[in-house]
Amino acid sequence: MKSKDNSPRLKKLYNETIIPAMMADFGIKNRMAVPAIKKISVNVGVGKIVVADSKAIEQVVNNISKITGQRPVVTKAKKAIAGFKLREAMPVGVSVTLRGPRMYEFLDRLVNIALPRIRDFRGLKTTSFDQQGNYSIGIKEYMVFPEIVQESNEITHGLQVNISLSKKNKEMGTALLKKFGFPFKEDKK
Repeated sequence: MKSKDNSPRLKKLYNETIIPAMMADFGIKNRMAVPAIKKISVNVGVGKIVVADSKAIEQVVNNISKITGQRPVVTKAKKAIAGFKLREAMPVGVSVTLRGPRMYEFLDRLVNIALPRIRDFRGLKTTSFDQQGNYSIGIKEYMVFPEIVQESNEITHGLQVNISLSKKNKEMGTALLKKFGFPFKEDKK
C-alpha cells in the first residue's frame, strides 16, 4: 500500500496531515515535539503449543513472517520449570520489532484490514496505554490478516501488538492513533 513516491501511505499521511493537525490541536510550535510512532512489536507466546507439538514453532514463525514481512526471533526459556513442563532452551515465544516503512505498512494493514475482520469487533479500548505511553492490542486469532491462508494451518494462536509512542502523554497518544484511523470505543460518561 505504498504511494507513488514509494513511501508508505500512512507515513505520507502522518507528515502531510497528522503533524499539522496535532500542532493546531495541542498548540505545539515545533514539528519535532509532535508524538510519533517509534516502533511496533509483535509477540506470540507458544509455550502450550510447543509442548503439544515441537514442530509447531516453525509454523508460528512462518505465520508471523507473512503477517509482518520480517523474519521473527524465537525466544527460548532461560531455565527449566518442571510444573510447566518447560526445559531450558525450549522455544517459548516468537517476537519481531518493526521500524520504518515496514512498520507503517503493517500499521496500515492492521487498522484498515485486520481489525475490521475481527468477529464482534466493537472498537479498541483507550485504557490499554501503559505508563511509558505504549499502546497494546491483543488479537485472539491471527487469521484476521489477509496474508494467511486458512486451509494450510493446523494450529491457531493469538498475537500481541505493542505500539511504542514517543510521548508519555495518554491524551496526545490517543489523539495520534485516532488520526491514524484506530477505531476506539467511545467512552461512556
